[in-house]
Amino acid sequence: MRGRGGAGRGVLLAGVAGAVVALDQWTKSWAQQSLAGKGREHVFWTAYFVLTYNRGAAFSLGSGVSALVEVVAVALALVVLLVSGRLAKGGGNLAALLGFALIGGGAVSNLADRVFRHHHGAVVDFVQVVSWWPIFNIADAAITLGAVTVAVSLVLFPRLSAPPRSALPDGSGGVP
Repeated sequence: MRGRGGAGRGVLLAGVAGAVVALDQWTKSWAQQSLAGKGREHVFWTAYFVLTYNRGAAFSLGSGVSALVEVVAVALALVVLLVSGRLAKGGGNLAALLGFALIGGGAVSNLADRVFRHHHGAVVDFVQVVSWWPIFNIADAAITLGAVTVAVSLVLFPRLSAPPRSALPDGSGGVP
């Protein structure tokens, strides 16, 4: 991918983020149609499908301040898109780029839920893996997996995560 420059990485970024959005929106539509009025549906072992509507952030945090959650979600989605766009152009760490694609796709999909599903700013959640863990959706899982991927890639490969010196905005290549 490195030889193709930012265009190939940009396509990868958009493809992964788009796949997250598509899968998340499809599964949320399925959950609304299949689980409405059913209560808990056993999947296997301790996993259940349970249709809920979350007005807060991840894991129902901040459910009393949904307007603030929406503003923060928009800001975070923009930051993630900007950072991932820079990573795509700069030829940085591929793992970090994929992590940001997962985060961006999840953030955009949950934001679309809040705006277009007409549940008063709520997000459709339906996956419960154990009774003591909050119910979540595919976008939440993508955001979590993406955040872990970015953190691990920055810790294990910090030099690969920085854009090359020739990508500095002043064009100096890092030379004074």
